[in-house]
Amino acid sequence: MNLHEYQGKEILSSFGVRVQRGIIATTPDEAVEAAKEMNSKTGTNWWVIKAQIHAGGRGKGGGVKLAKSLDEVRQRASDIIGMNLITPQTSKEGKKVHQIYIAEDMYYPGDSETKEFYMSVMLDRAKGKNIIIYSTEGGMDIEEVAASTPEKIFTEEIDPAVGLQGFQARKIAFNLGLGGEAFKDMTRFVAALYKAYTHSDASLFEINPVLKTSDDKIAAVDAKVTIDNNSLYRHPDYLAMRDTREEDPTEVEAGEAGLNFIKLDGNVGCMVNGAGLAMATMDIIKHSGGHPANFLDVGGTADADRVETAFRIILKDENVQAILVNIFGGIVRCDRVAQGILYAYQKMGDEIKVPLIVRLQGTNADLAKKMIDDSGLEVLSAITLEEAAEAVAHALS
Repeated sequence: MNLHEYQGKEILSSFGVRVQRGIIATTPDEAVEAAKEMNSKTGTNWWVIKAQIHAGGRGKGGGVKLAKSLDEVRQRASDIIGMNLITPQTSKEGKKVHQIYIAEDMYYPGDSETKEFYMSVMLDRAKGKNIIIYSTEGGMDIEEVAASTPEKIFTEEIDPAVGLQGFQARKIAFNLGLGGEAFKDMTRFVAALYKAYTHSDASLFEINPVLKTSDDKIAAVDAKVTIDNNSLYRHPDYLAMRDTREEDPTEVEAGEAGLNFIKLDGNVGCMVNGAGLAMATMDIIKHSGGHPANFLDVGGTADADRVETAFRIILKDENVQAILVNIFGGIVRCDRVAQGILYAYQKMGDEIKVPLIVRLQGTNADLAKKMIDDSGLEVLSAITLEEAAEAVAHALS
């Protein structure tokens, strides 16, 4: 589950990480009041107006602006709230901005001592270790740094059974070229950041930039945070931070129906039961010359209502040219699955305007195939993977 910047900063702050302070606002009037409150709390007379969407590169898209007066705060807020912000990490349509973050400006005018770093914490699945990735070249062009000067990107591997060691935090501060109080504060920052990552059950903490101020304080100016969905039962407070407006509406609908659904960019919709079978199904689609349009796992049951919901969700994608249903009848018999599919197909009528291929394997698979073949409906049946692949290829030809 992705979080907004201000939510990520709330988590960081709760673990002792110094962050750029700010207040959320949803209207220009709220933005002005937030700026006044920030002035009374921090003494800041300049504010950074930051769009809150689940995507990076907001500055490049015009979603981060500096305001030097309350009038400018109102104007910047009016410009950003409601805009469709397009960044390198959004679709070409962009994402609508519903709220903004009125943050203190931590860059002092004419200050040459301020430095920006990059830092993230994530899991290296291949090594089974957490890693901290960091660089002296923080800011909006970190992707270019990684591509053109990879020697400026450092990594530190951490054994999760042992945890972050003091010498590792000091090594990171040293590689960033820090000394004195800034060195000490960076070691504290790294330790607190890693603690936030592990204790929040996150899959990613990305801070870009990590700022060293002219008075040698280290602070997180931005925060991109992803929480592991499997851990949310332990963190109801984090689950309450979920913003479904930032998620694909189809995925949200599927989740509410108890379906595991991920939208992809292909032309063949697929419905399966089980993640492993889903991987095999996508391989079948690729082998047949198509491209998966989604991952949809209906789980251990495939009754008529569940199948109908799955069909409707798949067909919301205008790119879908065929649907492949690949169900293993273990917990539920294949003939019952076939009955559910046929009932849903009949109920939806003309709504299904693309070829439907059904491959059922397991208990009563032969009976299920006969039911489909004898139904008189435009449904292609298959038992083997080869038959399913051939049927998909024929449907796309």
